[in-house]
Amino acid sequence: MAKTTIIYLFLPLFFFFFFFSLTVAAANTAYPTIPGTEPTNGCIPPVERRPIRREVHGNGRIYDVTHRITNSMPTYVDHVDGVGEFLRLTESIKNGSLSNLSELRFSVHTGTHIDAPGHVFDHYYDAGFDVDAVDLEVLNGPGLLVDVPRDKNISAEVLKSLNIAKGVRRVLFRTLNTDRRLMYKTEFDTSYVGFTEDGARWLVENTEIKLVGTDYLPIAAFDDVLKGHYALLESTEIVVVEALKLDDVPAGIYSIHCLPLRVPGAEGAPTRCILIK
Repeated sequence: MAKTTIIYLFLPLFFFFFFFSLTVAAANTAYPTIPGTEPTNGCIPPVERRPIRREVHGNGRIYDVTHRITNSMPTYVDHVDGVGEFLRLTESIKNGSLSNLSELRFSVHTGTHIDAPGHVFDHYYDAGFDVDAVDLEVLNGPGLLVDVPRDKNISAEVLKSLNIAKGVRRVLFRTLNTDRRLMYKTEFDTSYVGFTEDGARWLVENTEIKLVGTDYLPIAAFDDVLKGHYALLESTEIVVVEALKLDDVPAGIYSIHCLPLRVPGAEGAPTRCILIK
């Protein structure tokens, strides 16, 4: 009889902790927040207005050349499953909170981003050459979007053939990577197009380019990935922008604007880049 009494006394506590744990788990799990998805709760009235997601703004005057960060976006080499789950809703109105509150967790070299010199030089990392020290004047101003011959890496020979005028300080290079839509494929592709070591050194020694961008995760070709980065970042004067979204953007002259997250101590940062005619 005593045992039965004890069981009945503890049953309410058991159910309380059971349902409390379910509530906490639900509160820590992000419900689908991607615009365009259907509400998960059938009782929620449908939203009549939906946001418009644009690639081109201002009646064709502004191009957004930043990739949306998605779960299936590729990452460098060692993650074949892409970025994975990076967005978590830690507080939810649906679960009783006063507001929705999300947190992000991913590499600072995810999607469209910049590399600071500390990315490949440890003495620069220790000295503070991080994304917070990057010159915004270099990241904002007139520049070119050029097309690279589709069967070639960006070598010294290719750069010479592009005939980029003296005095140009910002150049974005569109390559076969854009045609192959590599940034839309989850698995990292080592056959991507990028700078060769001699191409990177030729750019540093023979041009006034200070902002250089390409359309896949590393700016340098796979076989020269470190040597190419070394050549471009050694002077600390050149800013590297990687994984630009250059689909359907006409080649030509633009006002280029790239703004990285301001994270002191970080050797890279996700960056919003736009081109204005």
